[in-house]
Amino acid sequence: MTGWDGILDPGEEVIWQGRPDGAVVFKPANIATFLFGLAFAGFALFWMIMASQAGGFFWMFGLIHFSVGIGLSIGGLFWSAYKRRHSWYTLSNRRAFIASDLPLRGRSLDSYPITPDTVLSLDDGPLPTLHFAETTKRTKNGHRRIKVGFERIAEGREVYRMMRDIQRAARHDGRIEDQKEMR
Repeated sequence: MTGWDGILDPGEEVIWQGRPDGAVVFKPANIATFLFGLAFAGFALFWMIMASQAGGFFWMFGLIHFSVGIGLSIGGLFWSAYKRRHSWYTLSNRRAFIASDLPLRGRSLDSYPITPDTVLSLDDGPLPTLHFAETTKRTKNGHRRIKVGFERIAEGREVYRMMRDIQRAARHDGRIEDQKEMR
C-alpha cells in the first residue's frame, strides 16, 4: 500500500482504515470543564470591571485570567472534536495505528501492537469507541491512565471483530511456535 513503505513490517498488511466522527459530544467531563471555565472567566470579568473603576490600566491584569477561562470553557467542549477531525485510524494484521496532525504537535503516527494479551473493550452505541491500549499522563498529583483507541467510528463492531481475529491468529501462531520448540 502506498505511503506505508518503511512503516509496516514484512508480512504486515493493512486490513482497515477509517476516520472518527468529528461531531461535538457533550459528556459530563466536558460540561464540568465548560462550567468551570465560564465561572473562571466570569470572576475575571467581574474583577476587571471593579478594577477599571479605580482608573488606570490595572484592570488589564485580569485579561489573562479571562482568556484562560474562555479557553477552558471552549476547549472543554470543542478540543476532543477538533482532535478527532484531525486523526486517521489504520488497522493492520498486527498493529493499530493512530495518525494525527495537530497544531504545535505537528504530524504524529503512533502504533500499538495487537497481541493475545491486548485488552480490548468496546463502548457500543451509534458510533462505537474501541479501546486497545493505555497511556499514562502526568498530573500535578501524580499520574493518570488514559485509554487509547479508535474513537467514534461507524464500523466499531466490525473493527472489534477484526482485532479479536488478529488475537486468535496470534494465539494460534504462538501455539504452533511452542509446539516446534517442544520437539
